[in-house]
Amino acid sequence: MKITDIRTFLMHVGAPAPKAWASDNAFGTQAYSAGITGTRNWLFVKVYTDEGIVGIGECSGWPRVIETAVQDLRRILIGEDPTHIERLWQRMMSAIMVHGMTGTVGAGAMTGIDMALWDIKGKALGFRSGTCWAGRSATRFASTPMPTLRGRARPEGARRHGDQMRWCVGPGAQGGGVARCGGGDMDIMIDLHGPPWLTPGDAARLARALEPFNLLFIEDPIAPDNLDGYKRIRDAAHVPLAAGERMSTIFGERDLIERELVDVIQPDTGRAGGITQMKKIAAMAEAHHIMVAPHSGSLGPVAEYAALHLLAAIPNALFLERIEDDWEGRAQTVVPHPVSVDGFLQVPDAPGLGVDIDEAFVARFPSQANISSQVSAASGSYVPGTHDENVYVQTRLQRGRYFTGR
Repeated sequence: MKITDIRTFLMHVGAPAPKAWASDNAFGTQAYSAGITGTRNWLFVKVYTDEGIVGIGECSGWPRVIETAVQDLRRILIGEDPTHIERLWQRMMSAIMVHGMTGTVGAGAMTGIDMALWDIKGKALGFRSGTCWAGRSATRFASTPMPTLRGRARPEGARRHGDQMRWCVGPGAQGGGVARCGGGDMDIMIDLHGPPWLTPGDAARLARALEPFNLLFIEDPIAPDNLDGYKRIRDAAHVPLAAGERMSTIFGERDLIERELVDVIQPDTGRAGGITQMKKIAAMAEAHHIMVAPHSGSLGPVAEYAALHLLAAIPNALFLERIEDDWEGRAQTVVPHPVSVDGFLQVPDAPGLGVDIDEAFVARFPSQANISSQVSAASGSYVPGTHDENVYVQTRLQRGRYFTGR
């Protein structure tokens, strides 16, 4: 079998239904303006073969830019055997490294192609993709919703999803408010994903203040490139930490895992480097008793299928992040569309990934923009009066109110 062509399918995506989870109500708006906030694009990749088997994958990170990278990689893959996946991954990695260290664009391009190769291999063998490398350990998997609260939103407004709730907080939200979010058997996760990021000192102080609430984890409390800061938080508080959605490949996730800076690793299904890298990251994490919860909530539905196959095949899976009430067009983008029942998604049994896109539907939504400005001043993400500075890291002021909720 030989690869004969690689094609890309880029689409502009509408806003999720529950706009209240973004405090400025602007997430995903299709205003098509220069100052657009929360713009989303989905980039799908199809790999064609001389035996008529077609594989599908998805890239995330910066889809409009990654599309060019995929087209560039096409020339070194045409004529190759698509079932030699590790060899082709190494071939792509070596080619991209000529341009410098691999980041979001390079890893995102490899991700979509690699995902499509695993789809082809599963179809060729007649097995679901996960069975091709590990067999099956689960037939369904739990999902947890994306953040339901942000900035100055009130904890009482959170939607409960089974026994899990996710809370994304900014400078306007106080740690003391967590006490009003739930309790008992409810697991609470807090995402501090910036910008502006907390300083390590502020993050350590907040983590200590949140200890009594028995959080499942605090996600991305500081800038992802400040690994020493994670150790400072670790030493200061007994709160599980989660991170890794902005890293790519095993080389990007390695320090978080090997230095045991997190309890939950969150590689992004669409930009970690493909299923080939995701399974290696999961194995690294397993050796350190670290759980895996793929970042998938803001991705398209093909990447979600890939995450399901991964989670069903690894022993240290925690759950899958997703937007429960995403843009209504999501269900029409792929066939079939996964259905969530009581917080669980069924792992598909069809050969390969078990999914395809509706190309005609995708073509109805051409990409208009793919980069976001910072949220409005009303979002509360920045200290009042500093929104236009758009700083990467910011010290929290009014500390008594911020850390205690009073």
